[in-house]
Amino acid sequence: MKYMKLGTKPDIFYTEEAVRSVLSDVPTDLIIHINNTKYLLHKCGLLQRLCSDTDDEGSHPIPIALHEIPGGEEAFELCAKFCYGIAINVSAHNFVQAISSARFLRMTESVAKGNLVMKLESFFDSCILQGWKDTITTLEAAWKLSGWSENRIVQPCMDSIVEKILIHPSKVTWSYTYTRPGYNKKQHPSVPKDWWTEDVAELDLDLFRSIISTVRSTKTIPPPLIGEALHVYTCKHLPDPLEAHSSTQSSASRAEETLAKQRRILESIVGMIPGEPGSVSCRFLLRLLKVANYAGASASTKAELIRRAGRQLDEAEPTDLLIPLPSDPQSYDVGAAEAVLENFLAQFRRPMAPEENRRLNEAMEKVAKTFDSYLQVVAGVPDLPLAKFIDLVESLPEIARKDHDGIYQAIDTYLKEHSELGKEEKKSLCRMIDCRKLSPEIRAQAVTNDRMPLRTIVQLLFLEHERSGRASGSQGSPLDRTSVDILSTRIAKQESRKAERGSEGHRPRGEPTEHERTASVGMTRSLSVSKQVNEEIADDKSGGMGRKSKTK
Repeated sequence: MKYMKLGTKPDIFYTEEAVRSVLSDVPTDLIIHINNTKYLLHKCGLLQRLCSDTDDEGSHPIPIALHEIPGGEEAFELCAKFCYGIAINVSAHNFVQAISSARFLRMTESVAKGNLVMKLESFFDSCILQGWKDTITTLEAAWKLSGWSENRIVQPCMDSIVEKILIHPSKVTWSYTYTRPGYNKKQHPSVPKDWWTEDVAELDLDLFRSIISTVRSTKTIPPPLIGEALHVYTCKHLPDPLEAHSSTQSSASRAEETLAKQRRILESIVGMIPGEPGSVSCRFLLRLLKVANYAGASASTKAELIRRAGRQLDEAEPTDLLIPLPSDPQSYDVGAAEAVLENFLAQFRRPMAPEENRRLNEAMEKVAKTFDSYLQVVAGVPDLPLAKFIDLVESLPEIARKDHDGIYQAIDTYLKEHSELGKEEKKSLCRMIDCRKLSPEIRAQAVTNDRMPLRTIVQLLFLEHERSGRASGSQGSPLDRTSVDILSTRIAKQESRKAERGSEGHRPRGEPTEHERTASVGMTRSLSVSKQVNEEIADDKSGGMGRKSKTK
């Protein structure tokens, strides 16, 4: 970082009992008050202008209050040292305070040749604006000090930044910040296209937005590069959604102030996303949606994020769709995920060219796998109603799923977490499984799964029996012994559970228990199996191998 050195004399300022003065044989005759600091100086050189015209020679000095001076005591003292010829260093870190204070004190050429304002302006043009980080640092300082009111500094800095962003990366010769994980500068000698994004992300939102708007208006930078700049700024200024709730666990006023700031940043970022598809990733859009959810963003902001994420849903991972509820971060906003899926499916309702149709069908298959994996997670949420879970499963059209392994695993998770479901509820849930679309591994697992209704087990066994029959040419033969044993075991477990839930404590003394009676009729087990299987077969004929999903 460049700097300018002015003056040659050693520093003679000292502090005594909260008073700043200078080592000199000449008595001080000028008193300056700045906030809580008192300065005892001399009416000489360039400080003469500060003296009051009514301050007659020989009278006591009248204190001058300069509480409003830009940059405070530090900036004033730098100007005072310049007047005494004391050596000072000016860089991008203190330039704004120095020039603002010098202008306030009117240290211009009309007062004395070679005054401080002229020297600082020359340093600004020849050094600061030529450097990248110097310009960024100066712009930040100018904005914090006075905002747009210091346009003589702000606008030239912004113009310089935009000009450098538009330069081809091969011509970048200045230092910049680039801390991407896994990036090794020695292994990548060429300058990355997004070299400028981290430094610009340090700026205030209004400055960042103005720079991005100007850069976009030139149509020189591709939309994905603009999107990367937005992503970097978001990571810098908005918390990770997983940590968002803990960041607002403070006083109510402080929390609301934080959320208001985050809403402003979020809605500005959403408004800056280029309209071209693929300018930002689906994961980034869903991250913004999670932030919008807990920060209480406007409905229009959420709707825009849902619409755009839906268009790119095939890029998402299951965890991207896990959007925490604002009221309970341990639960998920399944309605938002369902809305994203609906926006993805909306693309299929318009006319499209064959190539686009092929691309979307491939995307549909990816989305189906992603959404089924998502269902396996939300199925474990204890307070997810059965009707809502069924709606989620049926959100995808039947043609989207090439297999039903994901549905089976999601339903099994739901049954495990919601063990209070009745027989009919379990049946209605498992009707959504098309047994013909289950892989051999899942079928083998399902037939021994006690959580599956008997009807589903019967379907699986008969389906396996039919396939074996077609392979051996012996169609129409009864179930093999293994299938009967599986059903017998399953029915025995059901009857045993019924017996345990029965009124065992109220039976007459000496009368056998239900479990004992069940054991005594083991010889008639095949009749019981046959009866229940026939009931399930009849039910199966009326309901098919599995209820179809809604066709969109």
